[in-house]
Amino acid sequence: MIDQEKIKEGVRLLLEGIGEDPSREGLIETPDRIARMYTELFSGMEEAPSTHLSKMFHTDNTEMVLEKDITFYSTCEHHMLPFFGKVHIAYVPDGKVVGLSKLARTVEVYARRLQLQEQLTDQIADALMTCMQPRGVMVLSEAEHLCMTMRGIKKPGSRTVSMARRGVFKTDPALEDRFFRMLEKRD
Repeated sequence: MIDQEKIKEGVRLLLEGIGEDPSREGLIETPDRIARMYTELFSGMEEAPSTHLSKMFHTDNTEMVLEKDITFYSTCEHHMLPFFGKVHIAYVPDGKVVGLSKLARTVEVYARRLQLQEQLTDQIADALMTCMQPRGVMVLSEAEHLCMTMRGIKKPGSRTVSMARRGVFKTDPALEDRFFRMLEKRD
């Protein structure tokens, strides 16, 4: 459970720590604003992906389903700075499919936590395998990390790509190749 009072107290201490006056006019409401913002940004802490993936539909189709360009925003657990990008999800059904919006909602569940991109990618793949029990899943995420672009090495525009393969995507190179070809196709 997110404790807004602790967040407000922490923000006041942070402001003092950087030499600011938390009672200054422009900062008086900052702890409250940040507490409300964190409640939204970290709402995935209190949510399970199974909530979204439990409603499925029967299908005879066993061909790959690809949902690409799912935009996400997350927060790096090392520096508490944002990282953002796109997730592409493919799965091969085994008798059932899920509504397409449920894939995006699953991304949100994991993105709205303190996170590592590699972990985010794995968590999405594992949740789909567990909840949907498809023949296979492949998740590719690409993101820009503000901890690399606005501090430290300061390399804006650099993107990190991570991938998770499960089931038939691990054992069938042709299927993985088809995934990448489908990603390349644009309107």
